[in-house]
Amino acid sequence: MKLLHFADAHIDMANYGRHDPVSGLPLRVLDFLKSLDTIVDAAIERKVDMVIFAGDAYKDRSPAPTFQREWGRRIMRLSQAKIPTLLLVGNHDISPAIGRAHALQEFKTLQVPFVKVLDAPALLKPDELWGLPIQVIAMPWIARSGLMAVTGEMDSSQAFNRIEENIGELITGWLEECDSSLPVVLTAHASIEGAKFGGERLVMLGNDLVLSGGLVKNKKFSYVAMGHIHKPQDVNEDSQPPVVYPGSIERVDFGEAKEDRFFVIAEVEQGRDTKVEWIQLTGVRKFIDRRTVLGSSENATEALKAAMPAANEMSGAIIRLTVEYPREWDSLIDESALRKHAEGAFEFHLVKRPQIESRVRIPEGQAVSSLSPLDLLEQYLASTKVSDADELKKLAQEIISEDSSES
Repeated sequence: MKLLHFADAHIDMANYGRHDPVSGLPLRVLDFLKSLDTIVDAAIERKVDMVIFAGDAYKDRSPAPTFQREWGRRIMRLSQAKIPTLLLVGNHDISPAIGRAHALQEFKTLQVPFVKVLDAPALLKPDELWGLPIQVIAMPWIARSGLMAVTGEMDSSQAFNRIEENIGELITGWLEECDSSLPVVLTAHASIEGAKFGGERLVMLGNDLVLSGGLVKNKKFSYVAMGHIHKPQDVNEDSQPPVVYPGSIERVDFGEAKEDRFFVIAEVEQGRDTKVEWIQLTGVRKFIDRRTVLGSSENATEALKAAMPAANEMSGAIIRLTVEYPREWDSLIDESALRKHAEGAFEFHLVKRPQIESRVRIPEGQAVSSLSPLDLLEQYLASTKVSDADELKKLAQEIISEDSSES
């Protein structure tokens, strides 16, 4: 069995940039659709036996019809090519309110050929998988609020522990039911204990609903197809079964700036080690994040230009420059000149972080209570180096005098 696995498409991620004049779609949405087209093309050209999408087709739980149309066009290509496709419901796909349809509902309602929507925990055997010689345990996103209501637990940590135990027992029970002569694949939209988010932040038990490492690394599984975490990784690296997060199909934000994007093709055969091929998505838009501290008030704008990437690097990229500087230098930064310098970029963000140089210090041996309000104000104004300090002190004197006379 040759499986293509991808996740976290988020095709309506339109938080940067302009619109395409031809299609009317945001240019960032076209970036995501380009990656999705590459994945669908690979599934057809490589003649895979099954496609597993491990959740989060969209960013918005109520996607606009235009984005649903674009997602539908790509999934229909797989259907027309007669490639069995499993669509797992992720946390960005579930309905925003009880009783409302989730974002992938139409494929289930219309019973699209060769497409199955997995919106509830399930064990699927060959007769439910178009006769393919494989078994799939599906675990879509678990809504915590609903499960807490079911368990009746008031304390969230107790509820999470109980839910995690129930999920573990459910999956273990299904494994016992499986035919040992056929491979078993687990697909889930969830976190795993010990997996890494971007920035090397570890997933820890107790902070969210998390699958245990021991559960997903059970050797009865031939492959574990995960979604939800955007950092590409094999949580069970160099061991069997592969426990794979392929990551998002396009960079979503600056937290993913240094990470490449992938989808995975896994060759699964019962009794043999699963082979995993990581296929890099090329042409993914660059995110470049730079930080600097202004050390001098002379030629501040030129110093910031020097801290930015070279012109050829900025071309078509999304750039963020974060600068720290003394608050009184704010007027020395020519933002329009910086934007002109970055005109070849897809988008440029300047994040200004003015700093107060130092805290106001009261002379040694002197107590705050011994200073009058005007004395304290004078020390503060001196430390901030405001240009109209004398006027402010006069106004303060008038306010204090009026307050005293009223008392």
